[in-house]
Amino acid sequence: MHILRVAKKLDWGDLSLPVWGLDTDWLGQKREKPLMYSLADDGEKLWFVAASSMVARIHPQARPGHFLGEMWKYDVAEFFLADPVSGRYIEFHLSANSAWWSGEFVSPRELAENPLPFPEVETYAEIAQDGGWMSAMSIPIDLLQSRVAYGEGIKVNVCFISDSPEQKFYSAVKLPGEHRNFHQPADFTPVTFTDWTE
Repeated sequence: MHILRVAKKLDWGDLSLPVWGLDTDWLGQKREKPLMYSLADDGEKLWFVAASSMVARIHPQARPGHFLGEMWKYDVAEFFLADPVSGRYIEFHLSANSAWWSGEFVSPRELAENPLPFPEVETYAEIAQDGGWMSAMSIPIDLLQSRVAYGEGIKVNVCFISDSPEQKFYSAVKLPGEHRNFHQPADFTPVTFTDWTE
């Protein structure tokens, strides 16, 4: 998977990045309109951007910019960063309206002791009248480096849960198993940093 390296500081009001699309769910069924995402590193922050042209079913307690658990019960975009040496990984959730969550794990599904929200995360969102949406989060790179050795060698994955309450599951990295399980950091793909300019 690619993380774009950009030479200028990114800003939500002027955000213009290429996106990748996910159109096949965990069971191999095609989606009419893809879910879209981008990851970009501006030297200070890692940006995760998620978007869809279709209406998202947002957790009823989700408030723009606020931290909230259990967003996976509704539509949500997720991304993971995993340190292949220590086995630690961080999971981030982002809703269509910019509510967010983070969790730090010492091994698959085993949360670190005394987990706290990841500090200094900023989130943004725009929802169109027809229900299409784009949201983004920015995370300080120095904090990622201290938690999961962010940089060359880090493993990454992007996932979506969509079409709630029926729920369909999408993963950018093909993960093993018949039953959806995003928590497989050993199977995430090593990141490729790609220089990009507008």
